[in-house]
Amino acid sequence: MQQTALVSNNGLKPVDYRSDTVSMPSEAMKLYAASCPLGDDVFEEDPTVKALEEKVADLLGKPAALFFPTGTQSNLAAVLSHCQRGEEVLIGDNYHIYRDEARGVSVLGGVTMETMTTDKTGRLLLEDIKAAIKPDDPHCAITRLVCLENTVSGCVQNQQELDAIADYAHKNNLSVHLDGARLFNAAAAQESAISDMAKKADSVSLCLSKGLGTPAGSVLVGSRDLIKRAKRNRKMLGGGMRQVGFLAACGIYALDNNVNRLVDDHRIAKQLANELSTIEQLEVDLDLVQTNMLFIRPRANNHQQLQEFLGQHNVLIGGQVPFIRMVTHMDILEEDAERTVDLFKQFYQVK
Repeated sequence: MQQTALVSNNGLKPVDYRSDTVSMPSEAMKLYAASCPLGDDVFEEDPTVKALEEKVADLLGKPAALFFPTGTQSNLAAVLSHCQRGEEVLIGDNYHIYRDEARGVSVLGGVTMETMTTDKTGRLLLEDIKAAIKPDDPHCAITRLVCLENTVSGCVQNQQELDAIADYAHKNNLSVHLDGARLFNAAAAQESAISDMAKKADSVSLCLSKGLGTPAGSVLVGSRDLIKRAKRNRKMLGGGMRQVGFLAACGIYALDNNVNRLVDDHRIAKQLANELSTIEQLEVDLDLVQTNMLFIRPRANNHQQLQEFLGQHNVLIGGQVPFIRMVTHMDILEEDAERTVDLFKQFYQVK
């Protein structure tokens, strides 16, 4: 039920909840990017890319970092840098690398994925990890990597549990990769230092184009040896870019200016959830609204009609039946949320 375009030209401000990736770079971000020096990053000559990589490595407390065009490529390069063909990754069954990245680690890398069931918050249990590690037996794939994720569908993972999984993995000679596409959201919700949330992971992928509002880009952090391998994999995957300092500069601006405001997105998501939960025809699990995402289940099978009605008023929603997904971001203000709630009430004829 994903909408691809606004369906009305009625002069109303577009309000797009499909993802936080739809947010537009601010004028200040564009002006900053236009002022930064450039070079050929494939030749390691772009000073702005180097500055971004150093900044992210320092923020996460890791020795090195590498800029990527997308989070999918960053995650793929990370897994290929940890694993050889025929080896195995342990991963949650609703994690993005497994569910939403075209199974690239298997298709392109020859790395199998052993999935474990997570609960509705995305929680992965240490006992399931222990049970899934394969014995040293030629009949079995070699378990090499544990992939974690934070946040999962907007839910913040318990840091002590993630650390315990990482500790057990390391004791069993496994590496740990953290898909931290929205790790800054998790850190904001927990009021934690992002370096503490990344400390136990051997590699972390961070997305700059979601809540931080840049046009594109992700950064992979890890040891110098791992980043050296990741650079080769990035080249193989077609991710080497030339004068890409424009995008890197947007990332620097976002890290300096857009991190502290993430709590505003969280507040507006909770505002929406609280208001929409009062509509009898909707189910909203308020306990799952922990950052900037909310999932709504219409009790009647009217997703398409609701989507079309909202689209006529320049409000876009996403999700997969039976759920509607709404993601808040810097382009959505409190008054936009209020208008959205009013439209839901109009559709369901709530007085």
